[in-house]
Amino acid sequence: MIKIDKKKDGKFAFKLKSTNGKTLFKSVSFSSKEDLDKTLNDFKDLKDTRTNFFERKTNTEGKFLVELKNQNGMTIGSSGLYTSEAGMENGILNISNSLELGLQ
Repeated sequence: MIKIDKKKDGKFAFKLKSTNGKTLFKSVSFSSKEDLDKTLNDFKDLKDTRTNFFERKTNTEGKFLVELKNQNGMTIGSSGLYTSEAGMENGILNISNSLELGLQ
C-alpha cells in the first residue's frame, strides 16, 4: 500500500507499507504532487525491470539498506536498516511486491 503525505512545507512524500502495516520504504520529498505521481507512474511503466532500480548499500555501522532509484538514477527513497544481507534481499522482494500491488 502506498501512503502519500503532504508535509508542513508543502512538499509531498510517500511511504510504502506492507499488508500488515509495516513501513518498508520512505521516499524523499517531492516539490509537487505531480512530481510524486510522475515518479510512481515511471515505476508502473517499468515494472518488469524494477529490480534494476534497487541499490544495495551498507552504512558505517555495518547495517544493510536499499535505496530506490528512478529511471534517471536519482535516489527517490530508502528502506529501513537490515542486520543481514539476506534480510536486505528479502526486503527488496517485499518492497518490489508491495510497490507492484500499490501501483495497480
